[in-house]
Amino acid sequence: MKRVTILGATGSIGTSTLDLVERGGDAFRVVALTANRDIDGLADAARRTRAELAVVADARCLPALADALAGTGTRVAGGADAVCQAARAGADWTMSAIVGCAGLNPTLAAIEGGGTVVIANKEPLVSAGELILAAASASGATLLPADSEHNAIFQCMAGDGAAGVRRLILTASGGPFRSWSREAMAAVTREQAVAHPNWSMGAKISVDSATLMNKGLELIEAARLFPVDEAAIDIVVHPQSVIHSMVEYVDGSVLAQLGPSDMRVPIAHTLAWPERMSTPMAPLDFVKLGRFDFEAPDPVRFPALRLAREALRAGGARPAILNAANEVAVAAFLDGRCGFLEIAAIVEDTLSMYDPPAPQDVAAVLAVDGEARTIAAERVKDRVA
Repeated sequence: MKRVTILGATGSIGTSTLDLVERGGDAFRVVALTANRDIDGLADAARRTRAELAVVADARCLPALADALAGTGTRVAGGADAVCQAARAGADWTMSAIVGCAGLNPTLAAIEGGGTVVIANKEPLVSAGELILAAASASGATLLPADSEHNAIFQCMAGDGAAGVRRLILTASGGPFRSWSREAMAAVTREQAVAHPNWSMGAKISVDSATLMNKGLELIEAARLFPVDEAAIDIVVHPQSVIHSMVEYVDGSVLAQLGPSDMRVPIAHTLAWPERMSTPMAPLDFVKLGRFDFEAPDPVRFPALRLAREALRAGGARPAILNAANEVAVAAFLDGRCGFLEIAAIVEDTLSMYDPPAPQDVAAVLAVDGEARTIAAERVKDRVA
C-alpha cells in the first residue's frame, strides 16, 4: 500500500489524482488532502477516500471544515503552517499541485520528508528551482514531473540522464489563438481564453496556455529538471497535443511520448513509477488521428516565450519576477482589468523595472515574489488608467 498526500486536492490536477487513487482501491491510502478554501470539495474528497487529515489553507474556513467532517474520523487543520505540516505527514508519494508561489513552502516541506514528490505546479521550480533541487539532494527525495511535457521527456530519457542527448523538444498545442492575428487577440475575452481546444484545465493555466507563457515556464522547468543547456531545449507547436514531447539523440534518433490529452496519463505514470498502472483512457486511434502537424511558435504574437527564455538565461531572480508578474497580470485579465495582449506587456514592464540580487533562501524568493507583484499591480493600474 502506497501512502499518498495531495496538496491542492480540489484543483484540476488534484481531482484527476483523486480519480486514479480511488480507482486503485486498496493499493493506496490517503494520508492528507489540502485545499485553499473549497470546503465542500475538500470534505467530499476526504469522506470518499477516508483521508487521515484534511487541511484548509484559509484558516477562517476551518470551523466549516470541522463541521463538514464531524464524525468521519478525519482530523482537520487550517492555515498555511498546517498545509506544510500535512506535507510532512509521512506520505510515500506526494502530489504538489498548489497553484502559484503559495505552493513553494509546502513543496519544500514534502521534499524534506525524503519520499517521492510529484511536481505539478510550475512555480516552485521556476521561482526557486535551485533551492528545490538542493533540498531534494539533501533529503534524498525523488522528484517526478507531472506536467505532460516533462513527464514525456522523463519517459523518453528512461533514467539515462543527458548522455547522448542532443536536444529536448517541448511541444505546445498553440492554445485557442494559434492562428489569430494580433488585432483579433487584442479583443480576446475571458471566456475565449479559458476555453482550451484540447485540455481541461483551471482558468489560470488555460490563460497561460493561450499566451504560451505556460510553455515559457515549462522551458525554465525543463532546464531545472534535466541536465541540458538552455540552448538545447526547443519548443514546437503541435496542435493535436498527442505527442507530448520528444528527445533527440546525437545519433539522429528521436524518441517521442504519445498519449491522450488527459492529465491522468502522466499522473498515473508518477503514481505507479517505476511500474505502470491502468487508466480509463481509450487507446489512441492513429487511423482516426490521421496526421500530426508541427509549426514554429510566432515570437511576435506570443512574446511570453522570449521573455521566459531571457529570464532563464539571465538567471538569478529573473524567473521569479517573470512568474510573479505573470500571475498578477493573468489575474487582472481574468477580472477584466486588463486586455489579453497586456499580460505579456505587464510582465515585460515588471522585468525592466526590477532587478534584485539572486535570492539565496526561501524568504528571499518570497520577498522578490512580493515586490514583483507590487510592481506588476502598479503596471496594471497604469495601463488601465
